[in-house]
Amino acid sequence: MSATTTTTDRAAGRSYPEYSAPLWRRLLLTRESAIIALTVAVILYSLANVPNFDGPLTLKFLLQDIAPILLIALPMTLVIITGEIDLSVASTMGLSSVLLGVLFEAGMSIPVAALLALAAGLACGALNGYLVAYVGLPSLAVTIGTLALFRGIAEGLVGTKAVTGFTDTWTDRATGTIGESSIPLVMVPFAVLAVLFVWLLHFSTFGRGVYDIGLNDEAAHFSGVPVERTKLILFVLSGVVSAFAGIYFTLRFGSARGDNATGFELQVIAAVLLGGVSIFGGRGRLHGVLAGVVLIGVISSALRLEGVTVNFTNIVIGLLLVASVISTSVLTWVSSRASRMSTPASSKPSAQSPARAGV
Repeated sequence: MSATTTTTDRAAGRSYPEYSAPLWRRLLLTRESAIIALTVAVILYSLANVPNFDGPLTLKFLLQDIAPILLIALPMTLVIITGEIDLSVASTMGLSSVLLGVLFEAGMSIPVAALLALAAGLACGALNGYLVAYVGLPSLAVTIGTLALFRGIAEGLVGTKAVTGFTDTWTDRATGTIGESSIPLVMVPFAVLAVLFVWLLHFSTFGRGVYDIGLNDEAAHFSGVPVERTKLILFVLSGVVSAFAGIYFTLRFGSARGDNATGFELQVIAAVLLGGVSIFGGRGRLHGVLAGVVLIGVISSALRLEGVTVNFTNIVIGLLLVASVISTSVLTWVSSRASRMSTPASSKPSAQSPARAGV
């Protein structure tokens, strides 16, 4: 048999559907698509059945409430895709909030105090990244420790008091909207950061390295991915964005306290996992994460307008998180079943086919 004939037979014995599902299935049968569909359904139901949900103030307060979670979820997604986790993000928010208040009270302007607070967030992220990436400590243990450390420093700086009296110019910007619309101004920096992180994760070599690390960091290292440097950069980004969220949180409420943003780390991680990111690393997309954050915000806002307690809201969000984890196995089973049913029997290579004979 000639080389041309052998090549032709091998090409004929291998068809695209045998190695990949059709495009529509890869787009629709995903956790991200399911979360987006569920988010749209919940929004439509709330608009039709929840009193005052369609009011302009509802949209404004909804976006302001979820803005810190949206911001922190961007770097947290990349961190979790690498197989790590950062539980210190809320404490970094609290520390940056306190530093902003203390420095402003000492006579500094808001912009200078905010820059120093961002630098503190960078230092917090660098500490986490160094201990995880270069020392080799588990991120869960490291960030639990720094969670307590950063929160303790924040509460030690101000005690039980709150720093208030921030300049009206900056508090108005934190609570203001774009023109006459109901969209808060904080959505502008979020949109910029979202575009940057989408490009970084999905359209850059750095992002491909992030996925490689999550799948197998040792293999990624031998394939040329700078594993340690990548993890350090991600933790630094997490610290800086968390500090920015803390500055926004402080100016929005006009109060710098040591317990600001307590518990936010759990909301961020819940939104990221609900959006389709695997806790074991290696998979996840930012559009699913953003839909997960919006879904949690819409449910919380609708239940609050209905007079439901916060405890019941947490139960609903917890059930959604458990369901999202289970959905991975369900979608995998459905996809495999559909692939086997749609593949014609004639396209399956037989035991006597030239392709198998060549192998």
